[in-house]
Amino acid sequence: MLCDMLDHLFAPLTQALENRLTTLTVQETGTVTHVGQGIAYVSGLPGVQAEELVRFPGSLFGMAYNLDADEIGVILLGDSAHIAAGAEVRRTKRVVDAPVGHALLGRVVDATGRPLDHQGPVRTVERRSIEQTAPAIMDRAPVTVPLQTGLKVVDALIPIGRGQRELILGDRQTGKTAIALDTILNQRGGDVLCIYCAIGQRSAAVAKVIADLHAYDALDTCIVVVASGEDPPGLQFITPYAATTMAEYFMEQGRDVLIVYDDLTRHARAYRELSLLLRRPPGREAYPGDIFYIHSRLLERSTHLRPEYGGGSLTALPIVETQAQNLSAYIPTNLISITDGQLYLSPELFQKGLLPAVDVGKSVSRVGGKTQLPAYRSVAGDLRLSYAQFEELETFSRFGTRLDEHTRQTIERGRRVREVLKQPQYNTLSAAEQMVSLYAVVEGLFDGLTPDDVSAAEQIVRRAVSERLPDMCAQIETGKPLEDADRDVLLRVSQEAIESRVESRGA
Repeated sequence: MLCDMLDHLFAPLTQALENRLTTLTVQETGTVTHVGQGIAYVSGLPGVQAEELVRFPGSLFGMAYNLDADEIGVILLGDSAHIAAGAEVRRTKRVVDAPVGHALLGRVVDATGRPLDHQGPVRTVERRSIEQTAPAIMDRAPVTVPLQTGLKVVDALIPIGRGQRELILGDRQTGKTAIALDTILNQRGGDVLCIYCAIGQRSAAVAKVIADLHAYDALDTCIVVVASGEDPPGLQFITPYAATTMAEYFMEQGRDVLIVYDDLTRHARAYRELSLLLRRPPGREAYPGDIFYIHSRLLERSTHLRPEYGGGSLTALPIVETQAQNLSAYIPTNLISITDGQLYLSPELFQKGLLPAVDVGKSVSRVGGKTQLPAYRSVAGDLRLSYAQFEELETFSRFGTRLDEHTRQTIERGRRVREVLKQPQYNTLSAAEQMVSLYAVVEGLFDGLTPDDVSAAEQIVRRAVSERLPDMCAQIETGKPLEDADRDVLLRVSQEAIESRVESRGA
């Protein structure tokens, strides 16, 4: 009887204790043993996984990177000023991820999805790991659809296709970001979404790019992912992977996406800093031995998917900075071997005012004419070779050698081609407008003009063809080839426009 009374008395307490035990969970914790500039060493956490997020005091997160027997090396993803040895570290049991979805369009965020544009939180419903396996070879389709940059020298001579990886490289202040920005602006009103990924840039430079995107109404279909030069190296390291994950979400839905990495030189330096701090063995130029793999696994995710896998594409324009025009440096040669071609920007051309300063002789697209509109191939097919010959002849003529008439005409024609290929920033042209200008100079319609008059004559020809031949312009845009009769009409209208300009100036 006494036992029954005790059971009745302690029953509520026993039930409460059982409920409490069922809600308890086991959580692994570790201890900070050392804090460096952007990294920390942690003891404990025996079950932590590679690239798993771990949580420090003050809502600071880090990524487990070195998994040694006694301790782990953690890459910090925020300010570590308040972290000291002895601080507690907890597992989150999830790898580093980033938000994806349409809510990101028009926003400026960091790699973790935190908004940087003061427009409130980004309301996405899905997050994905920043490290994704690149599509298998059999899941990829050939690159055949052009990605129009709006720049004559690129679309005519070094064409880029949707799903291609085209490297932009050159010395400082040669217009690398300008080419990428013009390419983004040229996608306005089209079906291509754009992502601009800034890595290690000055905050003022990133703010100018954002202001330009907003001023030219391109920000609504663009995502800007930023890790400025003031951010920790760990955040700079994961930023391009996070931006690629955001792009892959749209690619898998069948959309065409363009991503610009600005720039991977700073990304390589951030990874080198982290690797040295984590005591990984240095290799060439103190870069770790896996720096090639770091960039290849990033750029291999850019491709064109087969229709059964969505049919979308991800086009990558990585930017790399060279020093003293040294194309054979470690990081540039790595990325040249990974990508499908390169646009080389020459400081000599930039200083002469030949903008965009693309060196046609050192630039190449390994996809080439397969992605060009048919009208380009019929008009500008031999333009690249003839322009390269002109540059050689012009260099040769500087020695004062007496030239024959044919050589002199080749040089004069080449100078007018060079004037046509000039193009100011933010002045992108449609495929039809480019075609009209290139056809006019190839057929010699500008030979009677001085080089200084070519730009004005080119504008007159473009305006006349757009007004008088709108059907032909639409035909060029839709990818239909130009017939011989079409070229004759185009030549006649262009010639009449130039003659009327000459007559009006003479009057």
